[in-house]
Amino acid sequence: MSTLFETTEINGMKLANRFVRSATWEGMATENGECTPRLVEVYRRLAEGQVGMIITSHAYVRRDGQAGNLQLGIHEDPLKDGLKRMVDAVHGAKGKIVVQLSHAGFFANAKLSGTAPLAPSPAEQYAKSPREILTEKDIQEIVVSFGQAATRAKEAGFDGVQLHGAHGYLMSQFLSPAFNKRSDAYGGAVENRARALIETLDEVRRAVGKDYPVLIKMNGEDFLEGGLTLSDSLKVGRMLQDAGIDAIEVSGGTVVSGAFGASRAGVKSQDKEAYFRTASKAFKEALDVPIILVGGIRSPDLAEKLLEQEIADYFSMSRPLIREPD
Repeated sequence: MSTLFETTEINGMKLANRFVRSATWEGMATENGECTPRLVEVYRRLAEGQVGMIITSHAYVRRDGQAGNLQLGIHEDPLKDGLKRMVDAVHGAKGKIVVQLSHAGFFANAKLSGTAPLAPSPAEQYAKSPREILTEKDIQEIVVSFGQAATRAKEAGFDGVQLHGAHGYLMSQFLSPAFNKRSDAYGGAVENRARALIETLDEVRRAVGKDYPVLIKMNGEDFLEGGLTLSDSLKVGRMLQDAGIDAIEVSGGTVVSGAFGASRAGVKSQDKEAYFRTASKAFKEALDVPIILVGGIRSPDLAEKLLEQEIADYFSMSRPLIREPD
């Protein structure tokens, strides 16, 4: 049998194979972020298709972190009932499901949240509307919100949580010199730029305990002038490993990276697949935690080669599983 279908484990979470459904945005929640029957059905079908681990669409941990219309929320306790129905549907099909915790920061939608988007520092070149610059007190409040959201996730029965630290959302903004121009303890050297993320991981770990899977999705590179480089992202990866992260999903690009964003068109041959493989290989060589590779993966034989070459441990996809959840 292919090694892609061997049983593995991430901090006690047993996975039937090495395929992961990566987070996306379905636009199927209610206006308040509540899980709907339609969304439950999406995840039930994914579980029946036997993908090893499902990562939900990005769920905002605070209303001011909402990115899109009808986005899933995990920002308040009444949402747990709907989330539990999602979890129960997946578990009923013998699947595993992890919820992605997110705050859009600079790229939050003010029309939806009713408040000005929050940002580590001004970055007018990426948006015309005003942003509210985060104080250190604001940062700590957001850190706490991630911990509270993780508690809700565990209470709803999710098998783990994933922090969204990629694609130019809030934690990615802190990591990136293109967005983070701060001169305090949260800016400057990469160790400072990673501070908000490490504090968030610490808070989440306190909330859920050491035996509960906590993953992260982060950029290898931003593909922006003055953005996060692979060298700095590897330093962050080591910090996350030291702080107790259980697995890292390696992605890249931001919502303003153009053709070099996270989701790319024109993947019609194997040479264009797995377009973050260079970063994944670097992470795999530098770290001991499991590495999940995302980005244009289409061919099982290519995934098997990448596994054999020790470029990644797991392979994460979204569009193929939207098209063919079975």
